[in-house]
Amino acid sequence: MHLIVDITISPEEYLKWYQGAARSVVARSRDGRRVSFPAECLRPYVSHGGIQGSFAIYFDDNNKLLGVEKLR
Repeated sequence: MHLIVDITISPEEYLKWYQGAARSVVARSRDGRRVSFPAECLRPYVSHGGIQGSFAIYFDDNNKLLGVEKLR
């Protein structure tokens, strides 16, 4: 199972996650569901401009996170 989310996070806001002040990202999927996942999953996608793009969030049947993939 997967959900598609569109995420825009400023560099300053991601710094909070990086420094440990916040651990989870909460986003709304394109189909309207709320999804929460560890901020560290987005670390490979951080640039000087923060994080911006569409992502597929993959879960198993027990809603355990399997991975995050940036969509092109």
